[in-house]
Amino acid sequence: MTLPEASHPALRPTPYLDRALDRAAGARPIPGNRVNVLHDGPVVYPVMLDIIARAERWIHFENYIIRADETGWRFAEALASRAREGVAVRVLYDWLGSISTPRSFWKYLRDAGVEVRCFNPPKLLALFSNASRDHRKVVVGDGCRAVIGGLCIGDEWSGRPERGVMPWRDTAVEIVGPAAAALDQAFASVWQLAGPPLAAAELASEVPEAGEAEVRVLIGEPGRERTYRVLEYLSAGTIERLWITDAYLVPPPRLFQALLDAARDGADIRLLVPGSSDVPFIRNLTRIGYRDLLRAGIRIFEWDGPMLHAKTAVAESCWSRIGTSNLNASSLLGNYEIDVLIEDPVFAQSMEAQFRQDLEQSLEVERRQFRAPRRLERVIPTGLRRHPAGSTLPRPRRQRGRREFRGRAAVAMRTLVNGARRSVYGPISLGLIVLGLLFLGIPTITAYAFGALCVWFAVAAWIEAFHRRREG
Repeated sequence: MTLPEASHPALRPTPYLDRALDRAAGARPIPGNRVNVLHDGPVVYPVMLDIIARAERWIHFENYIIRADETGWRFAEALASRAREGVAVRVLYDWLGSISTPRSFWKYLRDAGVEVRCFNPPKLLALFSNASRDHRKVVVGDGCRAVIGGLCIGDEWSGRPERGVMPWRDTAVEIVGPAAAALDQAFASVWQLAGPPLAAAELASEVPEAGEAEVRVLIGEPGRERTYRVLEYLSAGTIERLWITDAYLVPPPRLFQALLDAARDGADIRLLVPGSSDVPFIRNLTRIGYRDLLRAGIRIFEWDGPMLHAKTAVAESCWSRIGTSNLNASSLLGNYEIDVLIEDPVFAQSMEAQFRQDLEQSLEVERRQFRAPRRLERVIPTGLRRHPAGSTLPRPRRQRGRREFRGRAAVAMRTLVNGARRSVYGPISLGLIVLGLLFLGIPTITAYAFGALCVWFAVAAWIEAFHRRREG
């Protein structure tokens, strides 16, 4: 792959900028790392399996989804084999993410000597903590080599090219050096939430330098907003460009506004999101904000291929962020996540090159003005159209008669209630209709059920308040 020419970002590292990033990230840059960007499961999985095969003391494996399919069993057998050889193997999975994985899968690992823990199984009166999930995806070997990114463990990411099934588009990064030890510490912090903590001897104390890249490890925990603050800061400080790839983009208001302000100030802001999604409701929420983003000058591209699952950003040809956090409130505010911010111009150039390559398989979203008399075009809502990135579309203009104008006006009015808004508000409307019919049809039973839910939520909220007060 030919890398783009190096740019000269206007926003250069300074002691003040470094200090601001340190405070936003809750961590200082860790020097001395070798970093290697990895794309898609067929490339990422062999590196992860190599870490498992080469580890001598311990393997820490944490993932939101671990499926019991062909890919999952491939990893299970590799982990079990190392455990039988005497390597300490620890696997941490999320209860909700891996809810479909059968118990026999975990039993196989445990019988081989793997220590397996489940994060946050549901608790009847812990409604608020139940919402927090372990959304991390990381594997660390001996505290000195790690892979972190958006890939879960499942056949979706492996694909079946021989059958015409392409893998999901995703991105990870291999890190060799002291930053891997920080990722190991992050694993230990969540591991102890599901059982006894690790002993100090089971974590790396000193790791030799292996390269020149500086890496900040962004440890996402409920309420900490570390990745959120870093991205908000980079957005607010962007002068030349910020290119973001995200699987479930519904940015919170502060980040949304920071992106708008940067674009209006002349920065090149580009967003790459899925064209089709495994969670269509989130995709439709993303599309609701398109018009505001486009009006501000932000360019939006929809991936025209298998599911786009990557979570990356590259700013000013200098900073690259790769990890597990999606740009929505659930990830940025409520989950346990893990990201890295890499300050390395050469690495950033490779990220930009991949972004450009992804755009070649994407459709760019544009606003489409309905043709009408000139005085009315300004008040008719715009539509959206998609076309291959980089292509030019003719925009002919001609006068239309009254009958045709009435037809176009009717189409314009329908855009207020169709598309993404219909996909979002439709289910909400249907739910309210069903609830209303239940109250009208069986008012007594529905009232008792609703009352029980209110009591349940009240007790859970009281317990949560009691714990918070006791903690100080």
